[in-house]
Amino acid sequence: QVQLVESGGDLVQAGGSLRLSCVSSGSIFNMRSMGWYRQAPGKQRELVATISKAGITNYLNSVKGRFTISRDNAKNTVYLQMNSLKFEDTAVYYCYTQANLYDDYWGQGTQVTVSS
Repeated sequence: QVQLVESGGDLVQAGGSLRLSCVSSGSIFNMRSMGWYRQAPGKQRELVATISKAGITNYLNSVKGRFTISRDNAKNTVYLQMNSLKFEDTAVYYCYTQANLYDDYWGQGTQVTVSS
């Protein structure tokens, strides 16, 4: 029922910034949690950041202080602001939501490539 569409991935030099967007086809107001995962070639998918309905955020240790997750309920959009990008941030980034205790949804991913 819910579709998530990511955008904003690009090629950027180390030290640069990008902002990823995730637009939901439905309201995100009642969703328990939303977040971003990433997967680099040959590596496991890892959780990057989450934001709860109450606005509580959590981050992967390696991105703390550099990435910021936020949500705009009026626009049904979740953002990931990425600053001071490093080569190791290169990955496909996926938007995710846990709508309730029974339903979750994934976006198709957007490629972020950081050159050294």
